[in-house]
Amino acid sequence: MSEPVVITLGCRLNAYESEVVRRHAETAGLGECVIINTCAVTGEAVRQAAQTIRRTRRERPGARIIVTGCAAQIEPERFAGMAEVDHVIGNTEKMLAETFHSLSVAGSERVVVNDIMSVREAAPHMLDGFGTNTRAYVQIQNGCDHRCTFCIIPYGRGPSRSVPAGEVVSHVERLVDAGYREIVLTGVDITSYGSDLPGAPSLGRLVRQVLRHVPRLDRLRLSSIDQVEADKHLLDALAQEQRLMPYLHLSMQAGDDLILKRMKRRHLRADAIAFCTQARRLRPDVVFGADLIAGFPTETEDMFANTLRLVDECDLTYLHVFPFSPRKDTPAARMPQVARPLIKERAARLRAKRDEIMAGYLAAHHGAEVELLMEGNNVGRTPHYAEVKLAAQHPGKGSLVRARITGNDGRRLTAVMASAHEAAA
Repeated sequence: MSEPVVITLGCRLNAYESEVVRRHAETAGLGECVIINTCAVTGEAVRQAAQTIRRTRRERPGARIIVTGCAAQIEPERFAGMAEVDHVIGNTEKMLAETFHSLSVAGSERVVVNDIMSVREAAPHMLDGFGTNTRAYVQIQNGCDHRCTFCIIPYGRGPSRSVPAGEVVSHVERLVDAGYREIVLTGVDITSYGSDLPGAPSLGRLVRQVLRHVPRLDRLRLSSIDQVEADKHLLDALAQEQRLMPYLHLSMQAGDDLILKRMKRRHLRADAIAFCTQARRLRPDVVFGADLIAGFPTETEDMFANTLRLVDECDLTYLHVFPFSPRKDTPAARMPQVARPLIKERAARLRAKRDEIMAGYLAAHHGAEVELLMEGNNVGRTPHYAEVKLAAQHPGKGSLVRARITGNDGRRLTAVMASAHEAAA
């Protein structure tokens, strides 16, 4: 019997959960099935989910198609109404082994999507491996208690809930024992970590605890953070813990104060600038990425110009640009909309800015010596998450090597190996 196939759309957390889903489906003996783990962050993401379902049915006419993820959680009736779909399951249900055991029995329910807003705990899922052969992701949190006016995700993920620190540490230890050199802590809103746990531990405290209790871990990374919620312990860890990688991806969204208020964000542009200034003072080599939305409702040219200027004022390097896409039932969808051609034009200007910055960033590394964690195919990553292609053979996946940057190909750095060493296992 063939193994189940999982197609992942969307974020890293979805990718992590897809691995749990795949293992549940395998254990339940679900062969000849395709599980599509959907995203709902934009209207385009939902459209792509439907497109993927239709394409999968054309390519695999005899397969059983199971749809889950945020889009399925938020709009179960839409996917249940597609003739190509056999089952629709919710975000909570997809993480339960019994859901897949029930699907292996004849006559199982076609739609199993419950009220995610009633969920109060984040059940940890111990994986022996996920990601590359060198990097693994650990879910520390799920859900979100904020209500940004453009965002539908809280209705797909439910309230914020955290995995207890001891279980996170145990998971990291297990992955390090399995040979992983780098761990990424991930979730929906990880800077809200701990607010629902006894004693309200913070993300910074969790980071310190992981690094203290797992001394054999070479590298620790964080997925996207909300800079306004970064606590003192997180900043202290950034300053003092060299194993915490100097790359922070920030949920900024915009650089104009009025737009930020209309988004119902919890910071102003001055807060974003102050955070980046403080973080760079504590860790001079830190590099920032950010999510930015182009064409939010009511955005004028001057407001957009403020976002463009913020990129320079915060010295952002990696930009994730999102053309605004209204989501049904969100407050932003009811606001005066910017014309679609103008949204696309502003998104293109932000992407051009991104490309210009990246070209300068790559060029500035010429001649530098960096440490790489090798991922395979002669490709490794610097602590700042820059991708580097080595010109000659390397010692293998999971090796930490010293390399000298010789140039770039416009997308990633190129290098030759300076020396190699293995960090303590």
